[in-house]
Amino acid sequence: MAMISHYELPLPRFDQPPRLLIVVSPYYREIADGLIAGARGVAEQVDAITDLIEVPGALEIPTAIGMAARSGRFDGFVALGCVIRGETTHYETVCNDSSRGLTLLGLQGHAIGNGILTVETEDQAIVRADPIGQNKGGGAAAAALHLIALSRRYAPRPDRSEAGDRDPIRLAGRLEGSPNA
Repeated sequence: MAMISHYELPLPRFDQPPRLLIVVSPYYREIADGLIAGARGVAEQVDAITDLIEVPGALEIPTAIGMAARSGRFDGFVALGCVIRGETTHYETVCNDSSRGLTLLGLQGHAIGNGILTVETEDQAIVRADPIGQNKGGGAAAAALHLIALSRRYAPRPDRSEAGDRDPIRLAGRLEGSPNA
């Protein structure tokens, strides 16, 4: 298995290269560029195909991922951005709502790695975004790749009908569709 240099976590192997969409809010360009470089570096380790789109802010990232997910063109998504605490409660709103949006999309079955940094200072963000440092962009890509591997592992098998995967339920003494009605 390939390794992520900073995390030393094994990356999954893929028979077919996964297709990742990286969705980034470049509000803090230097930080965004570091996150993107880290995500692409990890994606390259498994020969993933990556596309990149930019959105205005962290709140738009879940919406963009939801739109792209409906296209069926991507196996997974990497959410990247940075929210730095300011003087107002806007920080909490952006952090909570972007995270909640990504979580809801994940619970719908989408493979998403969350690399939206939520920090107190720009210096903290720079350290976390550095692909040679904490590499949070790479960590988000790795998370998406692991979820893609799980989704492929648990995908419906073509050799089994949907009904074949469930236990039958008897209603009034006969199975639905039974020829002995």
